[in-house]
Amino acid sequence: MGDIRRRGVVVLGVTGLVAPLTLALGAPPAQAASCTTKAGPYQKQVEKFLGRPVDGKQSAADCKAIQAFQNKHGITPNIGYAGPVTWGVMDLMNKQKAVGTNPNKAGKCPVNKGRIACVNLTLQLSWIQDGKKLVYGPVPVRTGRNGYETRTGLKKIYWRDIDHVSSIYDVPMPYSQFFDGGQAFHSVGLSMWNPPGSHGCVNMTTKDAKKYWSLLKKGDDVYVYGRKPGT
Repeated sequence: MGDIRRRGVVVLGVTGLVAPLTLALGAPPAQAASCTTKAGPYQKQVEKFLGRPVDGKQSAADCKAIQAFQNKHGITPNIGYAGPVTWGVMDLMNKQKAVGTNPNKAGKCPVNKGRIACVNLTLQLSWIQDGKKLVYGPVPVRTGRNGYETRTGLKKIYWRDIDHVSSIYDVPMPYSQFFDGGQAFHSVGLSMWNPPGSHGCVNMTTKDAKKYWSLLKKGDDVYVYGRKPGT
């Protein structure tokens, strides 16, 4: 999320801005978090998701597998504990996968608008459709966290900036397509399942943001509905 002023700067990924600075300052490498020996309340569900033996008991191998998942998606604390945040991410992944190639099965996104970008906050999915025809997606997205919710309703893309940088948060927002105030589709260098979420924008992978950029144009409709878990 950011303002709509264009800046003539070279855009780098978020990690591209942070990592070199850390190295330049000569900071020591981060120490790996130690693994917990405690079983979490969602131990069996997490074990099943990760393809581990489902016994509800925490083993060293279980902890390492859970910790690797947490590190990949920026879940903290990353101590291999099968808690509600870790299981919440996995549960969402399962629900997203179950959607398959029919994201608008319930008919919530309008089919009488021609080309339209749909955003299902509940499932953290987005896709582009043309009438009843699926054009692209569904793809996982990362929407607004509690207090910065992505606003719902029918909107239109009113401004696009391929090299946008937010003046509010001073972060790059490549392939920005604004549809509601400072809220826009744009790419980020984070996992789409990184909690707690964005500051209101619909974050996407670079691949998906590029595709949205090529398929959408100024004036195209955007429909946002549902409610992000935890908001």
